[in-house]
Amino acid sequence: MTQAILKLTHVTVQFGAHAALRDVHLSVQPGERVALVGANGSGKSTLLRVAHGLLSTSTGQVQAQAAARQAMVFQRPHMWRTSVWRYVVWGVWLQGMPWAQAQTRAAQALQRVGLQDVAQQSARTLSGGQQQRLALARAWALQPDVLLLDEPTSSLDPHAKREVERLLSDWLSAADTTLLFSSHNLGQVKRLATRVVYLETGRVLADLPVDHFFNQSLAHSHPQAHLFLKGELV
Repeated sequence: MTQAILKLTHVTVQFGAHAALRDVHLSVQPGERVALVGANGSGKSTLLRVAHGLLSTSTGQVQAQAAARQAMVFQRPHMWRTSVWRYVVWGVWLQGMPWAQAQTRAAQALQRVGLQDVAQQSARTLSGGQQQRLALARAWALQPDVLLLDEPTSSLDPHAKREVERLLSDWLSAADTTLLFSSHNLGQVKRLATRVVYLETGRVLADLPVDHFFNQSLAHSHPQAHLFLKGELV
């Protein structure tokens, strides 16, 4: 088997008396598209932040391939008080890219997401959908091996959701990028993921190929995940 590009082993994250993650094991292979699903508070966002190195584990270990570049896009990306153009250029330059290359990559990224015409506009004046596309542009400009997304379309209107999802589909079909994302949109999970990980109270209770996860037999093999899909999870 190919070496995992990202691996969590016995990972627990404790916030005081609350365990946000409990003894989580997760191994992601290069090129996989893994969706994290579960109710609010199940540990999806915490898992993404641990995987990206933004949170430390209380116990356990996180391993990532040393040469693998990561980029993360949040549910509501923080917009700097600067132009759309500088938001991308500075973002990749601060990651160590030479200035001239950063400018070229930024131009390509804005063209890719359809924001080239607002390049000199303040990033904070963009609509929610445009801001999400801008955050994706900066992530794309880094050309990551692993892309992490935390509820990438949950706060967007239907049109903006379709646009962001189209950009992701085009990106993933054109590059061998590994995707780890959380989503409450099960239709989106079906369209984007190859594998689904179901979390409940910080534990991984199901880890299945996407077609198996949405199969009727889930009721017998993983009853908690089945109740979640039916909207009956307490």
